[in-house]
Amino acid sequence: MDPMLIGVIAGLLGLSFGVFGVLAFRISEQQRRIVDVEFDEPALPPGAAEVLAVVGKAFVVVDAIDGVVRASPAAYAYGLVRGHTVVHRELLDMTANVRRDGVILEKQLELQRGPVGQGVIIVQVRAAMLGEEYILLLADDRTEITRTEEIRNDFVANVSHELKTPVGAISLLAEALESSADDEEAVRRFAARMHKESARLAALVQDIIELSRLQAANVAQEGHPVDINDVISEAVDRSQLPAESKNIQIVIGGRVDAKVYGDQDLLVTALRNLIDNAIRYSPENTRVGIGVRAKEGLIAISVTDQGEGLSAEDQERVFERFYRVDTARSRHTGGTGLGLSIVKHVISNHGGEVTLWSQPGQGSTFTLRLPEMEGQAPNAKEPKDAAGAHERGVTA
Repeated sequence: MDPMLIGVIAGLLGLSFGVFGVLAFRISEQQRRIVDVEFDEPALPPGAAEVLAVVGKAFVVVDAIDGVVRASPAAYAYGLVRGHTVVHRELLDMTANVRRDGVILEKQLELQRGPVGQGVIIVQVRAAMLGEEYILLLADDRTEITRTEEIRNDFVANVSHELKTPVGAISLLAEALESSADDEEAVRRFAARMHKESARLAALVQDIIELSRLQAANVAQEGHPVDINDVISEAVDRSQLPAESKNIQIVIGGRVDAKVYGDQDLLVTALRNLIDNAIRYSPENTRVGIGVRAKEGLIAISVTDQGEGLSAEDQERVFERFYRVDTARSRHTGGTGLGLSIVKHVISNHGGEVTLWSQPGQGSTFTLRLPEMEGQAPNAKEPKDAAGAHERGVTA
C-alpha cells in the first residue's frame, strides 16, 4: 500500500478519536454538573436546624435572594410566608439591611394577617445573619400584649380625666361657698351641687374599685353553685330606692330551678348595674321588666326598659369603658360610663355573654346568658315578658 495513503488514513483515525474524546469529556462534565445541581440542596450551618426546632418562636430562613429555605408552621400561620416567598415588604427591607451592614436588627411591626380583610398582627421581629449566606428572621406575636397595654393606658388616661371633673367642681363650689357665707340661699344651692358632685365622685371610685376586684377574681377556682333567683331578688332589692324616686315599677317574670357556677356577689353587681341603667334612662312613671328562663343549657336574664332606645352606632360601642350615649345627660343622671363594661366583664368571666336589643323610641333589652351547671335536670317555668315587650331579648 502506498505509504502516503496509509498516513492519511492514520491521520483521519486520530482526528476521529480526538473528536470523540472531546465530546465524551464535555458530556461527562455536563453530567457531573447535573449531579451537583441535583444534590446541592441548601444546607444550614451545623446545629442550626436543631436550635430552630426548639426556639419557641416563628422563624424564617432566607437565602441570598430572599428565597425561603426554612420556615416554621407558625410563620405560615402568622401570614409571614406564602409558598417559598416572604410576604411583607417590611421583612424584606430588614433582610436587605442585615445583608448590607452585617448587623442584627430588631423591630416591632404591624403587618396584615392575610391576603384579604382588615386583620393585623403585631410582631416583634429580629433579623440576623445565619452562617455566611443565610438570614434568620425570628418573630414573636405581641398582638394581645400590645392590645392589653393600650387598654390599660387608655383606662388610666380616662380615669384621670373622669376624676378631674368632679374634683374640680367640688373645689370651685367650695370657693363659692366660702365667698357666699352670708347668703343662705346661695349656700344651700352650692351645698346641693357639692353633694351631687361628691355622690358622682363616690360612684366613679366605687366602679373603679369594682373593676379592680373583677380583674383579681378567679371565678373558675373560687366559684360555687349560685341560685339565679336569689341573684335577681338581691339585685332588685338594691335598686328599689332609685326606682321609687322616679315612681318606676320593677316587675319580675319567670323563675328557674337550675343553678349556675360562679360568684354570687359579682353576678348581683352585674344585674344591678343593668337594672340601675334601665331606671336611669327610663321616664318617670314607667316600668322596668326582668324576665328569666332556662333553655338548652343556658339561663337567660333580660332587663327591659321603656326608655328612648339606642341607635345602631351607640349599640356597637355601649359596652366600652367610659362611653356615654349622651354625655350631658349621663352627667345629669350620675352615670359613670363604667357600668356596662363591668357587666360585660362579669358575664365573660362566668363563661356567658351579654347582648342588646334596642331601637330608638322603643326602649332597650339587655340579655345575660349564662351556662347552667353540668349534671342538673332543670325544670324551668316559662316566663312572661315582664315589661310587656316582645320576645326580643328574653329568648335564650
